[in-house]
Amino acid sequence: MKSFVDLGVPAKFADKLSARGIASPFEIQEAALPDGLAGNDVCGKAPTGSGKTIAFGLVLAVRLQKSKPGQPGGLVLVPTRELAIQVAKEIAMLCEGTDLRVASVYGGAGYGPQVKAVRGASIIVATPGRLEDLIERRDMSLSAVTIAVLDEADRMSDMGFLPAVRRLLRALPKQRQVLLFSATLDGDISQVVKEFQNNPKRHESNSQEAEPDIEHKFWMVSRNDRVETISQLVNHYERIILFCRTKHGCDRLAKQLDNSGVRSSIIHGNKSQAQRERSLEEFRRGRSNALVATDVAARGIHIDDVPCVVHFDPPADHKDYIHRSGRTGRAGSKGVVISLVESSQKRTVNKLARDAGVEADFVAPDFEPALDEVTARWCSGRITI
Repeated sequence: MKSFVDLGVPAKFADKLSARGIASPFEIQEAALPDGLAGNDVCGKAPTGSGKTIAFGLVLAVRLQKSKPGQPGGLVLVPTRELAIQVAKEIAMLCEGTDLRVASVYGGAGYGPQVKAVRGASIIVATPGRLEDLIERRDMSLSAVTIAVLDEADRMSDMGFLPAVRRLLRALPKQRQVLLFSATLDGDISQVVKEFQNNPKRHESNSQEAEPDIEHKFWMVSRNDRVETISQLVNHYERIILFCRTKHGCDRLAKQLDNSGVRSSIIHGNKSQAQRERSLEEFRRGRSNALVATDVAARGIHIDDVPCVVHFDPPADHKDYIHRSGRTGRAGSKGVVISLVESSQKRTVNKLARDAGVEADFVAPDFEPALDEVTARWCSGRITI
């Protein structure tokens, strides 16, 4: 197996990774890093949890130099503010000991602190809407960007961000490097590749580390019994992520769980950024056992070693089922995904499962199977990408 140094990563950066317990590269890193470090455009098909952030983060950290105020040399576009924060933290760790500073910009937060951060940053991690706002306000320019990254391009497409992404990419200098990572590369994503990448080197992650190891269960549970079922799941798995369809549903469920003795945290669109970060921190540190979220969190947060994800409400479509379920079984860990299904929902859930490539076997709740590796791995609680 190759080392990071074998792939062209300078020793000082490889040593930082080793100090964090990252001794050898994942498949997408081994495939993409040599081309990225050589300055080639890269088109990578890689799911969440495959290690792609370190792949493009190292390219940015190694190849960029300190830039002028308000004129970053590196740009990373992401679909959600949670992802912007997490990606920025990862890249900032890679840049420790260099002159490079990293800033994240996203909607739902005040302009003042973000504008100040942008002026001192050489790498900007941004959601498309807020970035366009800052450019329109003339708080920053893309004229000096030499490396641009599109992370989770398929999710940006799903959320309707591609028009803004195209406008931003058209504002970049003609001589630039573009790295694109996506779970799928068809449809609109293929058009983005064609328009904005120059003879990209294509790589696909198929390694066991990147593929989720997930058991899908479909439990028939009446509405009146669902909170009690969740309480038993928390006792069984120690901590779980619960997905509800609405913000009001999240608040109601969290209150019911708290009343039943289950400590919970909430993430949805009506929560401020500070509240959402506090909820993540509570869950990461084990101060809460259940993280109750709407689909805003399905792609935005990255928490390693979560043993169980529960679809408290069925998702809107099979893509959301996949995105939600991807919060467990990450980076080689095993995970369990449980859908709580009422009789009236059975047909809808069965179609969702079929469209997601999952076989649905509707059964009564069963807490008997041993958890073996699942519970053995949950306790680190690290939020990483």
